[in-house]
Amino acid sequence: MLKRTGGRRVCHRASLGQLALALVVLQAAYPGRVSAGPSQERIDQLVTAALAQVGVTLYYDSTYTAIPYPNGDVPIERGVCTDVIIRAYRKIGIDLQVEVHNDMKANFSAYPKLWGLSHPDPNIDHRRVPNLAVFFRRKGQALPLSNDPIDYSPGDIVTWQLPTGVPHIGIISSTIAADKRHQMIHNIGDGAKCEDCLFAFKITGHYRYPKPEPN
Repeated sequence: MLKRTGGRRVCHRASLGQLALALVVLQAAYPGRVSAGPSQERIDQLVTAALAQVGVTLYYDSTYTAIPYPNGDVPIERGVCTDVIIRAYRKIGIDLQVEVHNDMKANFSAYPKLWGLSHPDPNIDHRRVPNLAVFFRRKGQALPLSNDPIDYSPGDIVTWQLPTGVPHIGIISSTIAADKRHQMIHNIGDGAKCEDCLFAFKITGHYRYPKPEPN
């Protein structure tokens, strides 16, 4: 896994009020292009839960670990990129370990066959980027890939392919770095960070979950 490089701007934790204000400003400046999704309060809580991991999750550790089910986790001070997403969603009442496992049990053929498994494994399935990408595409909203930063909103999930070919995942923060570009909350090698890296790697997916309700 690549290590974090210098020069990326780092954001700080924000209050719910600050997060909401950022969305209001963006929605006023770019009407129709910034979707609040199912609930603005829920998005604020999701982003806040991701930011809360910065300075707490300090290490990247991809060791296979048997964990409880449901609500299984590795020690909070360590994890992989997917754990940032899983932990944030648990704070808003969504256990991706359960959701992914249930969907894989019912639709195992829809998921990648990259690890030689013949059945779901709730210890690890939800912690793999390709599986989360399939789940978000099936159960959430898959959005077009874009080079325009305004098309990406706080709480959105982005997947990348790193230069090494390794898949990576992060969640969009409410902090804007430059050129109207939001910073990303992710763990790329040395713990959870909030950095200006949306377009640093090849984007392979852009998702919103849960799927926004129709207007």
